[in-house]
Amino acid sequence: MIRRRMRDRRQYLHSKSGEASQRALFQKKRRIRAALEEGKPIPTELRNEVRELRRQIDLEDQETRVPKSMADNEYATASVREPKILFTTSRNPSAPLTQFVKELKVVFPMSQRMNRGGQVISEIVESCRSHNITDLILVHEHRGQPDGLIVSHLPNGPTAYFGLLNVVTRHDIRGRKAMGKMSEAYPHLVLDNFSTQVGERTATILKHLFLMPKPDSKRIITFANRDEYISFRHHVYEKSGGPGSMELKEVGPRFELRLYQIKLGAVEQNEAQSEFVLRPYINTAKKQKTVGA
Repeated sequence: MIRRRMRDRRQYLHSKSGEASQRALFQKKRRIRAALEEGKPIPTELRNEVRELRRQIDLEDQETRVPKSMADNEYATASVREPKILFTTSRNPSAPLTQFVKELKVVFPMSQRMNRGGQVISEIVESCRSHNITDLILVHEHRGQPDGLIVSHLPNGPTAYFGLLNVVTRHDIRGRKAMGKMSEAYPHLVLDNFSTQVGERTATILKHLFLMPKPDSKRIITFANRDEYISFRHHVYEKSGGPGSMELKEVGPRFELRLYQIKLGAVEQNEAQSEFVLRPYINTAKKQKTVGA
């Protein structure tokens, strides 16, 4: 079992290493194709390769024209394999963190919660793989306040690291008692403003934590990206008043996420390559420059 996993991991890393060269080749073909369509001269740096590139372009079809991303391989079985999520926490969790994780368990269908006890991360991941868990989510805290969320897709990653801010549990939302028990129907997802390459990657990680809802589901979960902060909101809607009138109610919890790293491996693989790392000081300087202009 361990040898097979190591072999699968090596194959995955080998496939990932070839993605950059495939992307570079795709860009060269795109420039050649654009020059031919517009009747412009071939770019000087590509003239030595133009014959081979044109031959490859002629052999392409609709399926092979756009290179496949490793994200397609990581979630290739998502359409036939239901998400199975395991929640756990840092050691000796406080009462607020335990309550928050209980609420997250209801928010995410097909999930279960485990008391970590004295287990180390490698033991937890090994147990998840043996029980066909698709995603491991670890929630961390600082002085009783939830402050971190790690989403690790199994068996080979990716792993997304989020900062967790402004957490408000269901118990703290005004009017919660009038809402009754939280619905456990599969929710409709709203993913707003994930248009960049990192945004699309983040949306892929988040959306595969949920199953396709039924058309009559009255739950809505929103991930809205604004200035590197992702707002999570959970609502239900119901008919009210006249025909076609709907009332939207927030049922919680609510919180903000800030992505600061994506690694190309499971959470216990410390040697895994980083796909994205947040550079807050660089981004802040860029914003200040824009404002000053």
